[in-house]
Amino acid sequence: MSVGATPNIDATLARRLVDTQFPRWAGLPLRLHDPAGSDHVIYRLGDELSVRLPRHDGAIGQARKEAEWLPRLAPHLPLAVPVPVEVGEPDFGYPWPWAVSRWLDGEVATVEALSGSHEAAEALAGFLQALHRFDAEPTGIAAPLSTRDAATRSAIAEVPFDRVRMTELWDAALAAPQQDPVWRHGDFHTGNLLTTEGRLSAVIDFGEFGVGDPALDLIIAFTLLSAGTRATFRAALGVDDATWTRGRGWALATGLNAYVHHAAVNPRVAEQTTRQITQALEDEGPHASHRS
Repeated sequence: MSVGATPNIDATLARRLVDTQFPRWAGLPLRLHDPAGSDHVIYRLGDELSVRLPRHDGAIGQARKEAEWLPRLAPHLPLAVPVPVEVGEPDFGYPWPWAVSRWLDGEVATVEALSGSHEAAEALAGFLQALHRFDAEPTGIAAPLSTRDAATRSAIAEVPFDRVRMTELWDAALAAPQQDPVWRHGDFHTGNLLTTEGRLSAVIDFGEFGVGDPALDLIIAFTLLSAGTRATFRAALGVDDATWTRGRGWALATGLNAYVHHAAVNPRVAEQTTRQITQALEDEGPHASHRS
């Protein structure tokens, strides 16, 4: 397979991989989970397991990363996270490691369901507080916000939003003092949150988990929350002005990147990233602590 090529993943391949490498599950039904994420094809295996097969080479390290770190991390967190069971090996022309994990019940979080929930805002803050306090020796530190400068300024010139306000926010985010790096989720957005009976229940997809600027995880404030619940989230998390400004910068940079590359062909991405960008621009810093 050529570099960057996408393997052909279907039920026949998934069945052969499971049955040959983990024959104890050969009798369990295998059902495609839809919708899946952009990084993995997901099958439900029986009632209690999931099979996750990376779609592209950018996701091929996740199976082993989650198997190594999630059992250590889970006891420290107030929400459920995936429970790795096995890591499968490449076979039958499929080139990458893949994962079997415990199935997590729940619905993907949505703006419609949770943007006005102060309970959800406090739960998100509690999760991030616990995660950012995780004490383990880092294996490396992720790139800072400044490495996105050229791409972000280029995107600002292309997109149909207020260029003056975007540039002002971006300049402020780059100028904000840095914080010591901590363990962070790295991809903390609505698609990686599950709810049960209307309440946050689990956080999934730790492929970007690592040590870096904790402000990256504040993107959730602009993808999911409203002005009132964002104030609750910020107060519960205890975020200072510099970290909050960097969080707005991360939301702007990542939102612009996704908008430029995907919005023209994916209406869902266009809607989500438009909200992310405009919420980051409209945020005025500390809000009153009243509950609206």
